[in-house]
Amino acid sequence: MSVPTFTLNNGVEIPALGFGVFQTPPGETIAAVETALQTGYRHVDTAAAYGNEREVGEAIRRSGLARDEVFIETKVWISDFGYDQTLHAFDKAAGKLGVEQLDLLILHQALPGEFDLTVGAYKALEKLYADGEVRAIGVSNFMPPHLDKLLTETELVPAVNQIEVHPYFRQSELLAFDTEHGILNQAWSPIGGITFYRDGSHNSTLENPVIGEIAAAHAKTPAQVMLRWHIQQGRQVIPKSVTPSRIAENFDVFDFELSAEQLAAIDSLDTGIRGGPEPEAITRETYGIDIPEA
Repeated sequence: MSVPTFTLNNGVEIPALGFGVFQTPPGETIAAVETALQTGYRHVDTAAAYGNEREVGEAIRRSGLARDEVFIETKVWISDFGYDQTLHAFDKAAGKLGVEQLDLLILHQALPGEFDLTVGAYKALEKLYADGEVRAIGVSNFMPPHLDKLLTETELVPAVNQIEVHPYFRQSELLAFDTEHGILNQAWSPIGGITFYRDGSHNSTLENPVIGEIAAAHAKTPAQVMLRWHIQQGRQVIPKSVTPSRIAENFDVFDFELSAEQLAAIDSLDTGIRGGPEPEAITRETYGIDIPEA
């Protein structure tokens, strides 16, 4: 089956459901992406910092699919922020992926303490877009103050903001801000796999009784219900797995619909507790890593 799409603010269409490879070891990436593409996924999300762009590109080539059939997204890491550095980061990413054009290139973090480098990096994305090297540009983990500042210093509104969103951490204000500005919300950790809280506890969304009850009512799994929750609320999702059965399960979310009451019940599970790093705490000193040339 073909995956429904969302239309970005520049008219480019992106599949509503994509495949993520965060923390997927390079040795497992080719098989996982090949399985996803065979299943029907047509969007793959990777990043320079993941260290598996080369394997993503190899899997896409092995699939036999035409280049324009697969939407490729990757991210520039903070170590490569700055105008010239980010232009070069595109060259590195495109080289590893083995493509001439990227469908979506985004900045991986806001780097608040050195925002001049962030602005320079985004201006490089604008040039890459103007030159046709990328079809769309965006950001990841940007909060409203970061976006406000970026919008005053650059020309193009980001097409997406890839952020942590799941039933236990909904980021309602950020979701509304992005929507108001025509920025598509793209959910990483969409089924809450990152819900290891700072107090050391672990309360899996997959075992939540509210989600479990909704899943039972539709003869679906909790993961499928959460992905459906995102898509019905207008968010693009990028679940990840290396297990073929789960890759297939995560794709099977287009034959049922959650009611308004069920959507609201999932909304009500929000704890306000972030699982990933605080966007404001990202610095090159703490998070900087070298992104190799090849």
